[in-house]
Amino acid sequence: MNKSEAPKTPQVAESAAVYIADPVDPDIPPLTDADLAEFRPASEMLPQILGQAHADALMKRRGRPASAITKTAISLRLDPDIVAAFKAGGDGWQTRMNDALRAWAVEHRLLEAQKPR
Repeated sequence: MNKSEAPKTPQVAESAAVYIADPVDPDIPPLTDADLAEFRPASEMLPQILGQAHADALMKRRGRPASAITKTAISLRLDPDIVAAFKAGGDGWQTRMNDALRAWAVEHRLLEAQKPR
């Protein structure tokens, strides 16, 4: 069964039927170009509505901060015991693997030694 053949919940089916019958909801008219021109970014409006502290909390960027040193994602096939050995060390196993590869490359003069960070 593909996605379009999947059974729909009654709410979704009812909403679809209503939309097909009348795509313009009289309670919510379509936005006009003038309406869209009045829109303002959340960063501009939230401090006025919620105060700066709450706005800052809501607008805070999520996730890991961007690093100045970017990495290249690759697909690499390794022996399971090698991966298990690095993972057994806990979090940071990929960094340790990168460090081990770097040390090998420096030892074999493929790379110059870097200053410690």
